[in-house]
Amino acid sequence: MRVLVLCTGNSARSQMAEGLIRHLAGGRVEVHSAGTAPAGLHPLAVRAMGEIGIDISHHRSKSLREFWGQPFDLVLTVCDAANEACPTFPGASERRHYGVDDPAAAIGSEDARLQAFRRARDVLHGVIERLLRERNLLGVEDRGADRQGADTRE
Repeated sequence: MRVLVLCTGNSARSQMAEGLIRHLAGGRVEVHSAGTAPAGLHPLAVRAMGEIGIDISHHRSKSLREFWGQPFDLVLTVCDAANEACPTFPGASERRHYGVDDPAAAIGSEDARLQAFRRARDVLHGVIERLLRERNLLGVEDRGADRQGADTRE
């Protein structure tokens, strides 16, 4: 299965979703992410994902243009702006939208902003886990860990 995750900046939500899909599917899915206006990988996205054992520090922001017209089984938009900018995607067999609040828009202390990234990560985790389960693509990696990455196997 080939998946493309889109948001505006490809700096946080779509990057976290890409990392989650890759981790939770256990290699069963080829996943990419991109943005309508790439803005660089947000360090708090890297930190929030690292807290659950997923390293996205090697990711880079990519433009939607890099993938335009390529065949994808699923194009997933995770922000309303990307959903509006891309009501259709040439080459997509299926398109889904899940609006997730932009953690990069959070204001306040670094701790408060990190909390916004954690919330977005956890919302995306739930959405992606359901999506993969629907398709029987959920790998074994998530079956023994909670959302904070702690091992819950007996």
